[in-house]
Amino acid sequence: MTQRSLFDDELPPRPAPEAPAVPELPAPTDPPLLPEQKAEVLERLREPALSCTRCELSRTRQHVVFGEGNPAAPLVFVGEGPGENEDATGRPFVGRAGKLLDDVLRENGMTREHVYICNILKCRAAFFEEGRARNRPPRPEEVDACRSWLDQQLAIIRPIVIVCLGAPAANVIIHRNFRMTPERGRWFTHSPYAPWVMAAFHPAYILRLHGPGFDEARASLVRDIAAAREKVIEVRRQLREQGPEAGLAGQPGARRSLFD
Repeated sequence: MTQRSLFDDELPPRPAPEAPAVPELPAPTDPPLLPEQKAEVLERLREPALSCTRCELSRTRQHVVFGEGNPAAPLVFVGEGPGENEDATGRPFVGRAGKLLDDVLRENGMTREHVYICNILKCRAAFFEEGRARNRPPRPEEVDACRSWLDQQLAIIRPIVIVCLGAPAANVIIHRNFRMTPERGRWFTHSPYAPWVMAAFHPAYILRLHGPGFDEARASLVRDIAAAREKVIEVRRQLREQGPEAGLAGQPGARRSLFD
């Protein structure tokens, strides 16, 4: 039986030593990799990332949180960085925020197997107070030190759509000084990372709200993720109509079935 794709019409620190050398990656002009090739190259990239010491966060982390999901996904979610639960497990978006993201994905007919999830930072940004680590905003030099890992991840996956979860991710993926209130839910087409990019509320932000504010923000996240899936469907339909010569037609791994 032929399986239908989910995205078819249906359905200032001290200097630290450099990280180990990373594998040679495909150039932007190279043909897109096959799904199994993407998984292999991502795994080769993960290995040196797990021992990265490019910034001071390597001294306080428990785990590098590289990313997870479908390496051939046409839809990628990018957050700011790991929190306490992510640092403890090495997985992105776990704990209460991760459960909310999973719930919203499920309401849109998706699971983590159909998308890829990662962060701008791969290590938790934290300060210590009374012997306990607490989250803090990442410093610019930390974002810069970690950026090449994100660049290479997205160069391998080549998604059609990226959803930035929160303004910090949008500042890197879309443009600096991103303003969430007026710009959330809008499509941006100038990002070097994907042809279609938008920003949505971060699940952790939504969880800090109460009453009608929580309900409205959660509903907006559901709508934005629905719009992202619909955009993938729209783009892929256009590419089929244009034929194999279309610029983005080479997305051989984008057809991840719900039943795989």
